[in-house]
Amino acid sequence: MGHMSEDRTKETVASTAWWPKWEQELSEYISTCERCKKANRKHGNKYGLLQHIEEPKHPMKTINMDWVLGLVPGGKENFNACLVIVDIYRKKCEVPTMS
Repeated sequence: MGHMSEDRTKETVASTAWWPKWEQELSEYISTCERCKKANRKHGNKYGLLQHIEEPKHPMKTINMDWVLGLVPGGKENFNACLVIVDIYRKKCEVPTMS
């Protein structure tokens, strides 16, 4: 059967067994599962309010980048994507094209 999610486990138990407070007891049991805890651990920063970006003192110290994908292919190289790079200090944008 393998290792299932909490929802899948509850579905399986509900279709094969019943006892008083089974959902509560099953949730408590699942909350102690080390494998589930590790798999469900949050990574990186949480979403939230925008954070202030300190004004950089030198060019290329702070840059913002993002991909633009799915463009209509064009040019002699038939590019269909570009990477937008903005240097915050110089307020300059560079857009190399790629395929």
